[in-house]
Amino acid sequence: MGQKLPDIHKDALAPIDMVRYSGGSGDFNEIHTVPKVARKKGLKEPIVHGMLLMGWAAEAIEEWLPNRKLAKFTVRFVGMAHAGEAFVIEGMLTTDNAGELQIKDASGTGKLMGSFELV
Repeated sequence: MGQKLPDIHKDALAPIDMVRYSGGSGDFNEIHTVPKVARKKGLKEPIVHGMLLMGWAAEAIEEWLPNRKLAKFTVRFVGMAHAGEAFVIEGMLTTDNAGELQIKDASGTGKLMGSFELV
């Protein structure tokens, strides 16, 4: 089948967005919000919560296919995402009931890859 789905663009996250997500998710690991702690852990700067990216991926499926129900959804994190980066979510229906997606930064570096099945 191979039907490309419309790209979804996400604006760059500000550091405050990551603090807000920490509060909403209950994940207060400082590698997401405190530059000094992130650097001490070997990161160049705080990293975006993986579950935030996964939430964007699930939201994209719903936007692309609003009248369908999700039966299976899997993701793999393939790169660290940082505040200040803009992102694009790309998707492809591989069959009538299945597809693949990925989230990349503006330079095309992958951050998340996933697949989904619909009922």
